[in-house]
Amino acid sequence: MLAAPGAAAAQEARSPEVVKQLTQLLDQKKLDSIATADPQNLGTYVAALYFAGSQLLVVSGKYAAPPLLNEKIGKKDYRDVYIDLSSASVAGSKMFVMDMNADGLVARPSENQGMDSFESGAKQVTFDGDWKKAKMSEAEYTKAFSEADAAYARAIDLLLTQLKASGTY
Repeated sequence: MLAAPGAAAAQEARSPEVVKQLTQLLDQKKLDSIATADPQNLGTYVAALYFAGSQLLVVSGKYAAPPLLNEKIGKKDYRDVYIDLSSASVAGSKMFVMDMNADGLVARPSENQGMDSFESGAKQVTFDGDWKKAKMSEAEYTKAFSEADAAYARAIDLLLTQLKASGTY
């Protein structure tokens, strides 16, 4: 039996697994935010703001004054890093994920489940399962979901590494 493209994307989604790990660690440490530099992209940072059990907001982008964010990360002022990246990242470099339910990206949410969204540059996609409303084909929607999930999972991996290495774990 062959699965529909959207179902396959949902089954292969990597973000639910890593988001679960991150939120468990944040809950254990009673943290509502975490941030780190991206070691593979100089001047790029990732930060998350966590509302336990309801939402995980993740932003990534280049920042014009890296020493400022490095200092804040060193002081564990993660919420400030999140705010700075959300409001003042270099134009065109920002990625923003709104993960409703803090459970990883879901391509086709059930009726009582919030809709996740992904924004990168000028492109924004709300994952509500209605690709026609988004003026996309099902294949385009599935591809957008897969790309968003991969980028989100990578950002979460960086945050997990920071949590484990920073002494907050």
